[in-house]
Amino acid sequence: QVQLVESGGGLVQAGGSLRLSCAASGRTFSTNTMGWFRQAPGKEREFVAAINRSPRSTYYASFVKGRFTISRDNAENTMSLQMSSLKSEDTAVYYCAASTVTMSSRANDYAYWGQGTQVTVSS
Repeated sequence: QVQLVESGGGLVQAGGSLRLSCAASGRTFSTNTMGWFRQAPGKEREFVAAINRSPRSTYYASFVKGRFTISRDNAENTMSLQMSSLKSEDTAVYYCAASTVTMSSRANDYAYWGQGTQVTVSS
């Protein structure tokens, strides 16, 4: 009922910046919380950041350390993740996700997912 499409992934050198975008369609009015998760090779999917529809409160994983900024445009049904000071440890497939119920850092609480976009940070 909700479709999510990520874009903006790519190859970047350590210390560089990258902006990921997520476009939502379908029953977008039900997406009270949207977030980003990532999964590196051999690792479990982990929470990165989340943002409410209104007010636009945010929550970040500790490893972000002020380097990432999540935002959303409710009218356009889009969400972005601005990443800076990227490290090789940030290399992963990044997924856009949406929850219809509540704000959470648990993947199982998100009902809708995008296809993922690869972010590779070279050192």
